[in-house]
Order: sequence, then structure tokens, then C-alpha cells
Amino acid sequence: MHRAQLLDLLARHQTTFIEEAGYVRRALEFVSEHPDCFHCDLLPAHVTGSAWVVSPDREQALLLLHGKHHRWFQPGGHADGQADILQVALRETHEETGLAPEQIRLVEEDVFDLDIHTIPASPHFPMHEHIDVRFLLEIDDRLPVPGSHESHDILWVPLQHVSRYNNSRSLWRMVEKTRRLRTYRHTHPR
Repeated sequence: MHRAQLLDLLARHQTTFIEEAGYVRRALEFVSEHPDCFHCDLLPAHVTGSAWVVSPDREQALLLLHGKHHRWFQPGGHADGQADILQVALRETHEETGLAPEQIRLVEEDVFDLDIHTIPASPHFPMHEHIDVRFLLEIDDRLPVPGSHESHDILWVPLQHVSRYNNSRSLWRMVEKTRRLRTYRHTHPR
């Protein structure tokens, strides 16, 4: 399996966001050229997995105050050599929220969003990029979310307020995609 699954996911991913389309092209090229793309010591970039976690009504997103970067992000992290990037996103969500795996629902097995962003230099690593593959997950927002030692705080944030916590294009894009999902659900009931 190795990279084939991720290459297939990336090749199928469709987006209307021009910057994301560029990320997809770059990611396909990088993953094709680097058999070790899932290892965090691969520089200048490596693949990470994360989750855009929404409430069942798609009105809120779950954000974590990252312990190292002191910024609000979605759950996610390094693949640590694991090629099944969806499982990485699920594992990271479980670890960072403190919720049991059965309380976390995968909405769609296809990629929800793809982002490539720069990680600043730290005492342990030079500046590098994360090729972040994101999946859409759902958690019941009535459940208490204990969090973990990796985050200083964890909050359900109404979609319209996400930019108050993190105003990056990356999170804006996922908020916009969620709004489109809500609109589609309202205009196409089951």
C-alpha cells in the first residue's frame, strides 16, 4: 500500500480553491518522489494528517490551543511513518481530544482539505513544511471533551468566530467548505 493510497486520495481530490489546487499538484509530486514522505525527519517537508472536526449541525468546529505553537488549530499531527493518513488523522483526533474512538465519526473517507504550510524553526528542527492532509470528522458537541497534555485548551467555536482564534487562509477555507456543506444539506434534504 505505502504511498499508493495517498496518491489515489490526492488524485481524486477536487477543489474550487486555486491555492489548494496548487497544493494538490505540489503534494502529488512530492509524495511520488519521496518514499519516506511519512517520516517527520524528512526535510524540507513531510506529510501530516489532521481533522476538521465539526458538530453534527455543522455550526461549530473544534479547535485546540497548540502546546508548542501557542496558536489555535484543528487536531492533527505527524504520521510517524504510518502510510494510512486517514488513520493518522483519526489517531491524532482521539489523542488530542481525549475522546474514545467510537465517539469520533468519520464523515467522508475522501480528503476534505489539503494545505501546505511552513513550520518555523525550533531547537530540534529547522524550518520545514507540512503537507497536511485533512479529513472531515464529526463529534457530538454535547460531549465533554477532556483534551490532552498536547493542548493548553480545547473549544467548540461557532463557524462565524473561527477567524477570531485563527485567521489563516487555511482555516478560512475549511470554514467556507463547511458553510457550503450546510447550504447543500439545507437545499438537498434526504
